[in-house]
Amino acid sequence: QAQLLESGGGSVQAGGSLTLSCAAPANIIRAGSMAWFRQVPGKAREGVASIAVTGYTRYADSVQGRFTIAKDHGKNTLDLHMNNLNAEDSAIYLCAATTRRLDLGWVLTESAYDSWGPGAQVTVSS
Repeated sequence: QAQLLESGGGSVQAGGSLTLSCAAPANIIRAGSMAWFRQVPGKAREGVASIAVTGYTRYADSVQGRFTIAKDHGKNTLDLHMNNLNAEDSAIYLCAATTRRLDLGWVLTESAYDSWGPGAQVTVSS
């Protein structure tokens, strides 16, 4: 399992923007399937965005057009750029990774990933 560590969480007003970063080993950034999930107490963990080794990205319908996932190979981070945030985006955001190549149907599925960061809190106030 790889060590992952999120940063960049915080509080923002509705309509604002925030960028999360996940520090990861260089080999994971280079060759891993990675994703961002989020969790609200009492609810199941939700896949938000994923990026394959090929660079192919996939997003949950709830964030499509507002969030962008990207790997920064220079900094060895996985970033999540979040725009036009609303109260429903408030959650703990977790970075996930695996060295396995994933079928598209699994890229936003929690069980597909074997390495997780501790999470970063994002709070959006209306």
